[in-house]
Amino acid sequence: MLTRIRNANLAKYSLVEVPNTKINSNIANVLQETGFIDSFEFKLEGKLSQHKILIYLKYKGKIRQPVITTIKRISKPGLRIYAGCKDIPIVLGGLGIAIVSTSQGIMDDKDARSNNIGGEILCYIW
Repeated sequence: MLTRIRNANLAKYSLVEVPNTKINSNIANVLQETGFIDSFEFKLEGKLSQHKILIYLKYKGKIRQPVITTIKRISKPGLRIYAGCKDIPIVLGGLGIAIVSTSQGIMDDKDARSNNIGGEILCYIW
């Protein structure tokens, strides 16, 4: 999902289709709440494996600069990165977000710190 969003931003697409999974829908929800994407909706067609999430990307200005400048994957299948609530990093001095998978669901770093819970750091976005 992250690579599809990154490539669509570089090509200045306004719409990205990603597979419909719980993690992808929760990440899209966090991105919409923090203002990095315009909106997202579910495209339910055919079998369950063919369901998609349509993500509408956000651009600023007349030259259409992408709001998401960088997406960096942190926790990978070969090396999982976990952090406690006090160890969750502040991304780009507070201008970016870290998406954290916690026991209470997927949330951004500010919500995880305010709820005093840690978890797996999925990615940084700024």
